[in-house]
Amino acid sequence: MEQKRLCPFCMGELPPAATVCPHCGKILEGCNPAGCLPVGTVLAGRYTVGEMRSLDGEGVLYSGVENLGGFRVTIKEYLPVTLSAERGADCILRPKQGSEVLFKTTRMDFADLYRAVQRITPASGLEAVLDVVEANNTVYAVLENLGGTPLEQWLENRPAPVQAEEACAMLRPVFEGVAAMHKAGLVHRGICPENIRVMSDGRCRLAGYATVGLRTAGSGLHEQLYEGYSAPEQYTTAEFEGRYTDEYSLAAVFYRMVCGQAPMPAAQRVVSDSNPRARTVEPAVPAYVSDVLQLGLRLKVMERIQTVPQLYQALSSKEYTAELTRTMKPETPMHPVRAEQSAQSREHLLSLKGLLAGILILLSVLILLTLWGIVSSKEEQTPSSEPSSEAASSEEMKPQNLVPNFVGIDYEQIKNNREYTSMYLFRAVLEYSDTVPSGQIIRQEPEAGEVMENGEVIQIVVSQGPEKVEMPKIVGASQDKAIEILSSRGLVASCFMVVNDGSYATGCVVSASEEEGAMVTVGTVITVYIAADPSVQITATPEEPAATEPTTPETPPEGSTEPEYDTD
Repeated sequence: MEQKRLCPFCMGELPPAATVCPHCGKILEGCNPAGCLPVGTVLAGRYTVGEMRSLDGEGVLYSGVENLGGFRVTIKEYLPVTLSAERGADCILRPKQGSEVLFKTTRMDFADLYRAVQRITPASGLEAVLDVVEANNTVYAVLENLGGTPLEQWLENRPAPVQAEEACAMLRPVFEGVAAMHKAGLVHRGICPENIRVMSDGRCRLAGYATVGLRTAGSGLHEQLYEGYSAPEQYTTAEFEGRYTDEYSLAAVFYRMVCGQAPMPAAQRVVSDSNPRARTVEPAVPAYVSDVLQLGLRLKVMERIQTVPQLYQALSSKEYTAELTRTMKPETPMHPVRAEQSAQSREHLLSLKGLLAGILILLSVLILLTLWGIVSSKEEQTPSSEPSSEAASSEEMKPQNLVPNFVGIDYEQIKNNREYTSMYLFRAVLEYSDTVPSGQIIRQEPEAGEVMENGEVIQIVVSQGPEKVEMPKIVGASQDKAIEILSSRGLVASCFMVVNDGSYATGCVVSASEEEGAMVTVGTVITVYIAADPSVQITATPEEPAATEPTTPETPPEGSTEPEYDTD
């Protein structure tokens, strides 16, 4: 059976193996650069790849079309430039020699990230992940075609900075979306005006998901950091990242909106922090908002506002800001130059002290030599004291260790580590996790840093990965029944109305994005295609699909309607 394929330019149906669209006349061959997928490539029998939009150190972004429903999508392909070899005519992506392990690990990170985001979208303020496809020895994330205007471009076309109240209203969906990511154990790490879109209603939505490797310097990927918006801890792999990393970036975006300029880059601030307060740059900024941004942009993570809801509430409420300010730790500025000068001074003093100490040691040695005979004679007279001294010493030297941090490590690595297994006994407990890859350790008891004696038991909780269920049979069922069946198994239905020539029963399921019997992760969004009434007239164009609720098929576009994502 031939796969249905739509032209990514005009969305007309393409004949099998066509290299020129018979509808718009566009030539498909040679549109994309070498190394990218050719225009017209079909993924998973559902998506046609269009033109390349952009390239970063992690992968390629393409335009695309969903063939069954007939709506536009965006496709992100995992293709790390530093780890990938040249791609052949078969489209198979191969790692460079010597980079096989890192390639596979970061590919898994990519798939896990987008599957996790898929489970929380459509959500307020986030670009929805519609599907994750594994093919060609790599992974593809299928995203909604978000539209809108990049916030950076929107701000450049604005003659004056944004009022604080307006900025709060515009960014509220983004704050809510990032909070939803954090609740699911995800960190965005790329929040900046370039990755925020201003929609037609003036409210913003966030795109630009990426793995930790892309957004951290020195990770092995060609990193993608945003000057002025990336947090200080992202400039080194030695620092940990968390919710406070995205909080820094959101504060920086708000600063850009109300001040008309971005904060100084974090890497520069660490050397010499001369970033001006928001109210100094733009006097119209309320004093309390300026104070909040100062708290949000602190360089040390433990002195910074820790959560996104805290930041948003403080920016929205003068009273809450006063309360928050009282509870925050005082800031301790970083002065690396002064610290270096102080270290040199200390080193000089230590050298003088060392000289004096050396003289005293020589004198002490002379005195000890004269007393050696006396000490030796006393030892001969008290031989019985030696066993008790050795016993006391043996008791004091009973082996004790600080518990290592096993969280995030593969359990197999610990099982095969003779040093660990000779010191501790491990009791493993399995647990499902949507955010921690299968086989990795979620938590441990006792926690890292506690003192334990050799041979004691450490309990570790090992991830089984996301919980999976069998895809039920829903083809032929009514829309309500299909939603009920999927919901009972922890799956989420996303319904599309499709044109019906009378071959299908109105309001019943024609097909679904997952085959019956397939094992699907709990929480996965299942695209369900519902047959429309044969009498329905098609009024919307493929370029501007009419968004409707699944139960109201009065005006579906050609092929289907896109789901409506609520941004409230």
